Amino acid sequence: MTSDLTKVRNIGIVAHIDAGKTTTTERILFYTGKIHKHGDVHDGNTTTDFMVQERERGITIQSAAISCEWKGMSINIIDTPGHVDFTMEVERSLRVLDGAVCVFCSVGGVQPQSETVWRQADRYNVPRVAFVNKMDRMGADFARVVDELRNKLKANACPVNIPIGKEEGFKGVVDLIEMKAIVYDEASEGKKFTVGDIPSEMVDDAQFARAELVEKVADLDEGVMEAFLEKGDLTNDELVPAIRRLVVAGKFVPVLCGTSLRDKGVQPLLDAVVAYLPSPADRPPVAATDLKSGDKVERRQEASELLTSLVFKIATDPYVGRLFFVRVYGGVLKKGANAYNPRTKKRERIMKIVRLFADAQIEVDELSAGDIGAVVGLKDCTTGDTLCSEMKPCYLERITAPQPVMFMAIEPKSSADKDKLVESMKALAAEDPTCQFREDEETGQTILSGMGELHLEILVDRLKREFKCAANTGKPMVSYAETITVPATKKFSFDRELAGKRHAVSLEIAVSPLERGKGVEISLSRDFKNLVVDKHLQECVEQGLADGVATGVLARFPMTDIKVECVSAELVDPEVSDEVAFRSAAMMGFREAAESAAPEFLEPIMKLEITTPPESVGEILGDLNARRGNVLDMDMRGDFQIVHARVPMAQMFGYSTAIRSLTKGRASYSMEPDMFELAPKAVREDILSR
Repeated sequence: MTSDLTKVRNIGIVAHIDAGKTTTTERILFYTGKIHKHGDVHDGNTTTDFMVQERERGITIQSAAISCEWKGMSINIIDTPGHVDFTMEVERSLRVLDGAVCVFCSVGGVQPQSETVWRQADRYNVPRVAFVNKMDRMGADFARVVDELRNKLKANACPVNIPIGKEEGFKGVVDLIEMKAIVYDEASEGKKFTVGDIPSEMVDDAQFARAELVEKVADLDEGVMEAFLEKGDLTNDELVPAIRRLVVAGKFVPVLCGTSLRDKGVQPLLDAVVAYLPSPADRPPVAATDLKSGDKVERRQEASELLTSLVFKIATDPYVGRLFFVRVYGGVLKKGANAYNPRTKKRERIMKIVRLFADAQIEVDELSAGDIGAVVGLKDCTTGDTLCSEMKPCYLERITAPQPVMFMAIEPKSSADKDKLVESMKALAAEDPTCQFREDEETGQTILSGMGELHLEILVDRLKREFKCAANTGKPMVSYAETITVPATKKFSFDRELAGKRHAVSLEIAVSPLERGKGVEISLSRDFKNLVVDKHLQECVEQGLADGVATGVLARFPMTDIKVECVSAELVDPEVSDEVAFRSAAMMGFREAAESAAPEFLEPIMKLEITTPPESVGEILGDLNARRGNVLDMDMRGDFQIVHARVPMAQMFGYSTAIRSLTKGRASYSMEPDMFELAPKAVREDILSR
């Protein structure tokens, strides 16, 4: 591994499901010499899809980290899932990456999950290049996909190569930088290709595309504007650095094309990764918060800086135990040394460090700034924790997990397996923050929550295969949420004798609604903090309020879009107003306040995209109407009609069967969680009557 940060690229491969991310990653590993024979998704033998469940289903479930080299550059790649149920894997990967390759299907174009991963990349300011894949497929349309990038994603996208031929006749690309044609030899699996003159029938198109590229770059980059105005063109020595500056600044997206499955166009993509995507040295200092003062601080991405690193993922390996995936932003993480965890305020001993090659590991002595690797042997660490220097401890922004939208009851096959099931689910929840479980106090059932039917199915399958813990499960059900619709304030007095000891305190709790999607805000007023100065008692109140929010007031669903504040307190005396009193009063006082604030249910709404033959549109729209759906718009894509709609998740069970029957199997759909909305009166009554 190079110690020169400018020669490192940390990139993610992201896209809508089935756009060809894993196949593209496999070809990258093949052409960089990391593997000597490439696998294919449909054969279940790709390098990064190594889980049994991935190979059986032909989809990526967990993001896999892998390293390779190209033209003297060290490239760390994370192949991410495309299925909406595993969007958390994409979220935490983009959080730690310096650049991304966004793969688009040349037929499907910009699809719903494409928009989701694009927004995630926007949120973390990740520079990206676009790769239009599957150019050999019937209906492939490179120009339309570029237009969709510009119109749907509002990207400053412009091709840096264009296709030679289309559909079955696709045989290579025209490089608009060098103005040369690259034609691939299929017999050599794309390893051999010829670089020559542009075909005569394409010269005009290539010159027009080159002129558009140069003009767009000059328009965005003042550094080359003067040269462009003088000559009407730019030399390659001017054009390539200008494109790189714009990509690193997030102002420009180079677009390339190819077909990974047919071994064409991947080497120019690798060249673009090296030429245009940023190294860790190009990225701005990472923002952190000083643990002691609470002030914002910055850590430069240099080995000479104080240690600052983020645990962004946890995985269980059958041989070495739990692997803690780490991105080092500053300093050096060394084997045998200590690192400080600001959340637990404890030191962690770094027992073993590995570099990752999908499901294999290579042991190393250290990870330096800009590196991604994994640590073995941490005792009390979770996803989103910071590992830093104890001299000046700071913490990085945590990774936020989306709220689960589906749940089911789960129980062990035998009572002897109960403890094993709980421990196994704890391990899954540590790996995957969107997997949550709890015990329902009223029914005694254990409830497992996730992001969808497939997610829950995979979790149960992993319990059985990896953890040897078979379980009985109930029917998957929609995970509603609760909220309040008006502000309310309640004063609650707690005075009980427990185990022969009196516990008493009075708290005033205020609740108010927040905008949709804002989550939960819990705070303590200044008056309360001035009266109760004991930090431990303050934490007890915050924990009591959090417990109340987590269990709701209508039907034990967690509450969201709510602001909760402990306004004031009346103490009895220090012996009686203890932690039990504060915590209990906070939880019960919150419940009383929330019950008087017109609580309502929120139901998860899905964003739906349906691709259907035009003659079936009437049946599709009628069915959506019956499911309480709201059609947003419709447009044509080739010979197919695209319907965009929003539908309550509760109405989407069994939809794949329904749409097949409505359209004789000719339509397809994809959906993703959009947001929570107030449930109508009929749904509220149905939930309360269960």
